[in-house]
Formats: sequence, structure tokens, C-alpha cells
Amino acid sequence: MPHEFPAWVGELTDPRRATTLEELADRLTGLAEHAIDVSKRLQALLTELNAPFQRDALYERVERLDARAAEAVDEVSGEISASGRQRLDRVWAAWRERDADSDEEFRKRLDADVVPLLSRQQRAVGDQLKDRTAAAVSAAKTTLLARVEELAVSVTELIHEILPLGHEGLTLAGRISTLSGRARRTTGGYGPIPGDLSEEAAAVSAEYDEAIARLELEWAALGARTATVKSALRAVEETAFSEVATALTRCVEEFAGAHVSVLDEVEERGLALVDALA
Repeated sequence: MPHEFPAWVGELTDPRRATTLEELADRLTGLAEHAIDVSKRLQALLTELNAPFQRDALYERVERLDARAAEAVDEVSGEISASGRQRLDRVWAAWRERDADSDEEFRKRLDADVVPLLSRQQRAVGDQLKDRTAAAVSAAKTTLLARVEELAVSVTELIHEILPLGHEGLTLAGRISTLSGRARRTTGGYGPIPGDLSEEAAAVSAEYDEAIARLELEWAALGARTATVKSALRAVEETAFSEVATALTRCVEEFAGAHVSVLDEVEERGLALVDALA
């Protein structure tokens, strides 16, 4: 059941129920202010809807993808470096268990015979990561920009469709304000309402009811569409990064076996050096 306000609300606000010129002018002013408010809210939503497609916002979206990809590569690179340090730590632990006298000689031999193997492996893996990630980021950017452009075309069409409604509300507000001014100028704004002015006020009030109902409905629908666009843009950005993350994961899976083999060799060489020098 539709909600109904108390009867006196309409009696005090509806221009068609005004009995004096002063009441008519005041009530018409209220209608004009509301029409302006609704139009401005509609235009503000249109601006908000269009904002994510401005050049700066597009650059920021691409920069976020680059930054997140770089963070992912740094994280994987850190894990690779940590795995190498862990093997060297084992070698050093074995060395110190032998109660060896000098760490300096062992360090020199380790740096000369073992560490270069680990360093070469880490550089090779790092280069693979960077190359594969760069290719994945490039492909993800292409997809991201294509989808954003497609959505931008749709949003632009929507804006061009709705923008005239905002102008319609402002034009109606101007007509109502003009009529309110005439009411104030007629006999100084006092006394009964002339018949022609009463008919014109009734006609513009009916037009106001129809226009505001349509504008309010469009404003509500546009709010939902704006939320959908924002959600779609977030999804596009997350999907783009997911493509990069997937490529990075596959790259890690491909070199994992060879990397572990190198780590095993590093540890074996290190332990052999312990046996030789201790």
C-alpha cells in the first residue's frame, strides 16, 4: 500500500490549493527549488558515472596493475632468495658443528666455489620471471583497456540519453520561477489569484508532478547503474591482475624442479667443502 502523508501537507505545499497570490508564489518557489535539486543530483551522478573513464583515472588503473605485478614479482623473488639463503645457512651450520678454527678461509672458498652457482641460478630465474611477467602484463593491459573502452562507449551513450532530462528539470524550474515572479508582481503579491494565473499554475504543477516523478526514477536507476559500472571496473582490474598472477604461477611451476636441483647441488658442494676444510 503506497505511503500517504497527512492531508495538510498537500494543503500547504500544492500550488493548486493556494488561495492567495502570496501562497501561490511561495509554493511555486518550492517546486522550482525541488526541480533544481533533482536535476543537480542527476547531473552529479552523471559526472560520477563518467569520472572513471577520464584519462587520469585510466592511467591510475594501468599504474596499479604495473605496481601490483611488480609487488608479485618481488615477493616471488624474495622467496627464491630465501630458499638459497636457507641452503647456505645449512652449510654454515654444518661448518660450525665441526668446531672449525677459521671462518674466513671457509667463506672465501664458499664464495668462490659455491655462491656463484647460486647467484647464476637466481639471475636466470629472475630474468624468466621478469620476461614472463612483462608479457603477461602487456596482454592483461590490452584486455583491460579494450574492456574499459567498450564500457566507456556504453556509458557515454547512457549519459547522452539521460543528460537532456537534467536540462529538462532546470528548464522547468526556470518556468516555475518565472510564474512565481508573476504571482508576486500581480497586485503586489496580495489578494485572490486571477483565473488565468490559476489555470497556468495548475498546468505547470501537473507538468512538475510528471517530470519530477520521471527524474526521480531516472536518478534512482542511474545510481544502480553507477554502482554496476564501478563493480565492473573493479572486476576488470582484478581479472587483469589475475591473468598476471596465473602467468607468474605457471612460470614458477616450470622452473621449480630445476631450481630445486640447483639448490641441492649448492648444498652438496657446500657440505663437501666443509668436509674438505674442517
